[in-house]
Amino acid sequence: MFRNPQISTHALAAFSRSMARMLEAGVDVRKSLQTSSQQSRDSRLAASVQRLQKSIASGSTMAESIDKEGELYPPLFRDLVNVGELTGTAPEVFTSLAKYYDARIQQVRDFRSQIAWPVIQLIAAVAIVGLLIFILGILPPGKDGKPFDVLGLGLYGSSGTGTWFLSWLAAAVLGFFLWKIASHNTAGQMALHPVLLQIPVIGKCMQSFAISRFSWCFALTQQAGMEIRPSLECSLKATSNGAFIAAEPLIWQELKEGETMTDALTASRLFPTDYLQVVATAEETGTIPEQLDRLSHLFDEEARRAMSRLTTLLSGTIWLCVTGLIVFFIFRIAMLYVGTINDAAGMAN
Repeated sequence: MFRNPQISTHALAAFSRSMARMLEAGVDVRKSLQTSSQQSRDSRLAASVQRLQKSIASGSTMAESIDKEGELYPPLFRDLVNVGELTGTAPEVFTSLAKYYDARIQQVRDFRSQIAWPVIQLIAAVAIVGLLIFILGILPPGKDGKPFDVLGLGLYGSSGTGTWFLSWLAAAVLGFFLWKIASHNTAGQMALHPVLLQIPVIGKCMQSFAISRFSWCFALTQQAGMEIRPSLECSLKATSNGAFIAAEPLIWQELKEGETMTDALTASRLFPTDYLQVVATAEETGTIPEQLDRLSHLFDEEARRAMSRLTTLLSGTIWLCVTGLIVFFIFRIAMLYVGTINDAAGMAN
């Protein structure tokens, strides 16, 4: 149910890279498709290529054949393949797609490697608390006949430990399902991403990645000769950010009314001032594709720095929470000890 309906990013990266080499060498399209899909780890790609070969043999273009596959291929992939065929730049387009998907894969790897330590800290903290709940539950009960409740939530012993772990497991599963629904649903992205963009650090990281992808795709489609409207739509979809995708009608309306690209992007309130200044200069000199291609690399670097700051913040926040929890436990146990001494002193008196 929650499997991505599209071919995996890893498979698309390898497929695009192989297609670029084959087409550049002048190999026939159908043979290029067959060779490029042979080593794919995604079985859906091999099955799709068989259908593509039959469709091309019957007279359809590669872009038309890929469109018939529906959502199996991402919109960006379909749009750029169409541009490549129309302009005779298919090898260059596939090369750019391979680089794009490789960059996406690397971004995911970087995020996972940087978020791993905070996640380990959180899991360790949950496990330590669960162990403490269990240990205090098997110790002799207090004066009220009940085990010491370290959290004040009525959790102690094996039953309390089970409740503690199951609660965290349920929260993790719920969070995972909500993330899957939001990431695979455009309406969910449009509702969630504008809110996330307003959060310090998180918003900066998301904005930088989105602008980097927009700049790369807009530069590529303009250099390939795509008309401005589909180029703009394709580039905003390439951001994978609901706030940018939702801004497409507004930006296009501004352009249709005769506003400059700079003014249209400004109206969306999604692009920083320094970016808009470069776009304004590029418009005056007629070098928008070249400047946006350069900006895509700069904002990709900025996004990586923002992601590093984000994971540092998450790690620090979790560490503070764990430290606070330990101090809380020490205080609670100390109060129990002081209360026991006071009771003993009162009995002696």
